[in-house]
Amino acid sequence: MSQEVTIVRNVLEANDRLAEELRVTFKEKKILCLNLMSSPGAGKTTLLERTLTDLKDEFKMAVIEGDLQTDNDAQRVAATGAQAVQVNTEGGCHLDSGMVLDSLKALDLEGVDILFVENVGNLVCPAEFEVGEDYKVTLLSVAEGDDKPEKYPLMFHISAVMLLNKIDLLPYVDFDLDKASAHATKLNKDIEVMPISARTGENMETWYAWLREKRAEKL
Repeated sequence: MSQEVTIVRNVLEANDRLAEELRVTFKEKKILCLNLMSSPGAGKTTLLERTLTDLKDEFKMAVIEGDLQTDNDAQRVAATGAQAVQVNTEGGCHLDSGMVLDSLKALDLEGVDILFVENVGNLVCPAEFEVGEDYKVTLLSVAEGDDKPEKYPLMFHISAVMLLNKIDLLPYVDFDLDKASAHATKLNKDIEVMPISARTGENMETWYAWLREKRAEKL
């Protein structure tokens, strides 16, 4: 058992060293880096499509897409005009700092204001691996259970923002916004909870205001 624990610790420590290298790069280039995490189907790519489209005149943005297979999401993101690079993990449940570091070779970071890392859909593994981000952002769709923060505490404990997505579906699903918010804030009193609909655009300005604030702080 001690050998297994040592191996896991060494993997995480190696990842953290690369994450720090990435942070230095992003700091030098004044790039705000965000790690987007969620369950599969919560709406990360739809969120990015709308964000990249609505803010294209304000910021130069780029995206690193993580998936098990295919480049479907990267194609959707690239259709907005933003730079996008796909990382296929071939079964891996998360992105790590080494993958992000390699991905930067395919991006022109000159003048980039915001770099989004869309992680693999998973509420467990991505929470444990830093990718050089300034902030972690977790999406929870109302099509999921409002007890997800309670079931997957680490993800919400370490996130700066919880986007409660797909609120346009609230009339049709059994989801309590207050309950989900209470679970998250119990784990992390500083987490910012933002109910939105990336599909319809409802309340997206709250998200955009947060992005503007954090980008300004990065400068």
